[in-house]
Amino acid sequence: MNIHIRALDERDPIIISQAFTEQGWDKPVELYLRYLEEQKQGTRVSLVAEEDHQFAGYVNVLWHSHYPFFQDQGIPEINDFNVLLKYRRQGIGSMLMNRAEEVIKERSAVAGIGVGLFSDYGHAQILYAKRGYVPDGQGIYDGHGHKYLRYGDPLVVNDDVALYLTKSLT
Repeated sequence: MNIHIRALDERDPIIISQAFTEQGWDKPVELYLRYLEEQKQGTRVSLVAEEDHQFAGYVNVLWHSHYPFFQDQGIPEINDFNVLLKYRRQGIGSMLMNRAEEVIKERSAVAGIGVGLFSDYGHAQILYAKRGYVPDGQGIYDGHGHKYLRYGDPLVVNDDVALYLTKSLT
């Protein structure tokens, strides 16, 4: 197994989108074109993992998170972390996370990440806990409604509802 991690480049958007379509996920080419543009502007670092020259997964570092607590604290966010199903449980996700943390450590002593609350995010929840990420103490955040949830708030659980975690990189 030969794993290589590199920056997103111009040939990736179509390849990545097609790979996720093949496993039944909707990840449009436009998303990765936006990532590429933001990387060129310096607001995002997009890292791609390949196994034997085949796309396996990716992760992003956002220098200016959209999550309010991270914005206020100047915490970079590891964002939109995905490994194709056929490449999971092979250490590729850990390699991507290691590299994302290295990138963040160049500018910050703390990394942040959000994780969904339902079972589709179970593997990520376990991975983040094992890597030393702990809740930031702000509670659950609804990214679609742009608000922290409080006791009694009605909620539709989807990909926009997350618990945010931090990790010291020192």
